[in-house]
Amino acid sequence: MARDTLTLIDDGRPHEVTAAFADGVVRVAPEDLRTAFGWELKPEGLCRGARCIPTRGEEALVTADGIDLARFAALVDRPLALDAAERTAYLGVGAGERAAQLASLEAPDFTLPDLDGRPHALSAYRGKKIFLLAYASW
Repeated sequence: MARDTLTLIDDGRPHEVTAAFADGVVRVAPEDLRTAFGWELKPEGLCRGARCIPTRGEEALVTADGIDLARFAALVDRPLALDAAERTAYLGVGAGERAAQLASLEAPDFTLPDLDGRPHALSAYRGKKIFLLAYASW
């Protein structure tokens, strides 16, 4: 498998890792997966803190070239947008996390500039009534 740098993006944070590329499959070293996402390969499966996902029956998940990024994303129930030609991958938010966020009725924080270029973070207005207008030209 050919090795090259892959940009892994998780929650808006990019991580540069070395990955193996072959036939549309991208494999990442277990230590890079731990650094980028906090998931660690253990005998009981993929673990992040106290949470472990069994990997029995997932023989193709791990090879000498690393962990299959698409299979990893499916196991942790997160969508993956992968462009192997551009050496970029984005790991989206899982359905369970999105559902919990929607149930809380709290908008995620973001920062945008006003017309004078001053940045404003939504979190600065928590507890206050505000009018937020969004526009898109498409």
